Amino acid sequence: MESLEQEVAKALIIVEIIEYVPNSVLSKTIIKKSTGNISVMSFDTGESLTERTSPFDTFAQIIDGKAEILIDGISHQLISGQGIVIPAHRSNLIRANERFKMILTVIKSGYD
Repeated sequence: MESLEQEVAKALIIVEIIEYVPNSVLSKTIIKKSTGNISVMSFDTGESLTERTSPFDTFAQIIDGKAEILIDGISHQLISGQGIVIPAHRSNLIRANERFKMILTVIKSGYD
């Protein structure tokens, strides 16, 4: 998974700043701060992130295609324009049954 930081103070067309790459998941960082970060990601069909549990709340918003996001084993099918909060300390898996792009926002503040 590749991670590149995005230029600041520049208007972005989010869906265009990351490409699809066959058999890959790509990640591009837009903002990275101690209180959280925002990344845009692309998933090719059949790709997924390893099931995990995060200590922070995460908001996933689909900007192209369709994603499957499992939270505590419950499947949520999201299409372009939809988003979901993945609560802190909950098991989650993000899977591409077809290719998609998303914005992932992690909020770290409020957890001491």
